[in-house]
Amino acid sequence: MPVKVPVKINKIKEILPHRYPFLLVDRVIELEENRIVAIKNVTANEAFFNGHFPEAPIMPGVLQIEALAQTAGLYGPLYNPELAQEAKDKMGVFSKVNNCTFESPVVPGDVLRLEVKITGIETDNKGLPKRVQAHGEASVEGKITCRCDLEFAMVPAKLISR
Repeated sequence: MPVKVPVKINKIKEILPHRYPFLLVDRVIELEENRIVAIKNVTANEAFFNGHFPEAPIMPGVLQIEALAQTAGLYGPLYNPELAQEAKDKMGVFSKVNNCTFESPVVPGDVLRLEVKITGIETDNKGLPKRVQAHGEASVEGKITCRCDLEFAMVPAKLISR
């Protein structure tokens, strides 16, 4: 059974391994079959604005992709906690980013809306996710800032922490 929304930061931190300054999801606001929507409140205090760019700060596109990936990473544990518990020794890592476009800048004060649709799941012989495909769109006030197709490989977490 899916977790009730909204999902706040403490629950997000229980699921994602990311921490400041790399945790890029503040809240999950929608959750349904094959779809999750989260938000990132973009503030002038973000560490990346110190160098990108001090006189005209814009959120790096690669961090918009990362925010979409983190949103995708929340989907399984929130929508199907029981299955996620069975797969707790696995971690999703990027295997592909395709068809990525950046259409509008993200600046301090923006609320970045992160919508991810799960488009495919390949499972292993136990029925656990092996590879996950998704389409992500980031937007501010209804205007698309970034869209891309993402793919994640589920790998043993012990391989990551060597």
